[in-house]
Amino acid sequence: MTREPVVLAAGQSLGARSIGPITQTDIVRFAGAGGDFNPLHHDADHARRAGLPGVISMGQMQAGMLAAWVSDQVHVEHLIAYSVRFASPLAIGETLELTGHVESVDDGIAELALEARVDERVVVSGRARVRCSS
Repeated sequence: MTREPVVLAAGQSLGARSIGPITQTDIVRFAGAGGDFNPLHHDADHARRAGLPGVISMGQMQAGMLAAWVSDQVHVEHLIAYSVRFASPLAIGETLELTGHVESVDDGIAELALEARVDERVVVSGRARVRCSS
């Protein structure tokens, strides 16, 4: 059964979501699910030798969190397109704030601008195109 599209209007903000603080366990679980065993994600000494302050999450983890959040907002069956840009790493102990707003609505299609931030620092920016009611 397909749910009705949500009502969206240009300029509308989507309800924010906080996720975190991110733990080493979160990162290891995602690595196991996705098969990404790069030592930057589990070996603090290796990460520091690479110039990082410590272990970082894989970008796809934050992209997935942002995708899940926007899918919850607009119902996944109405998501037409989704893209992201990785802007900065996410470290253990940080909390992500997921936000977005409607840039435009035309003929039942909304263009969304999305962000995952830690305080004022953008971790992932994204865009989505969704079916909506206006």
